[in-house]
Amino acid sequence: MSVEILDGAAIVNFLQDEEAFSASVLNRFAYLDTDNDGLLSYAEMLKELQSLRVLETHFGIDVEPDPDELARVYESLFVQFDHNLNGTIDLDEFKKETKQMMLAMANGLGFLPVQMVLEEDSILKKSC
Repeated sequence: MSVEILDGAAIVNFLQDEEAFSASVLNRFAYLDTDNDGLLSYAEMLKELQSLRVLETHFGIDVEPDPDELARVYESLFVQFDHNLNGTIDLDEFKKETKQMMLAMANGLGFLPVQMVLEEDSILKKSC
């Protein structure tokens, strides 16, 4: 993990660099596709969803999430990626949804730089 300074413009610039973005998405997809069938099952995608580190805080103090609630969040995120609802995610679905999520994050950040702790293999880190 490393601490990076990021703003919405950096993310948008990365997304507009189609070659860099596509290469990053392809690498991440290949890493997650452990059975090399060209599709991500829920079990394969769960690693990625868990890396999002969904944490709840109350007054700045981390609270242990309810496992059932967390499972429902992961399932709903999986469905968000699975555009055709066939129970798997192909590369095109993964790329489109990753781009949408990164655009939403860029819009939320705006142009005010924010310090973030990022995993070394994070697609977001590639935008720095």
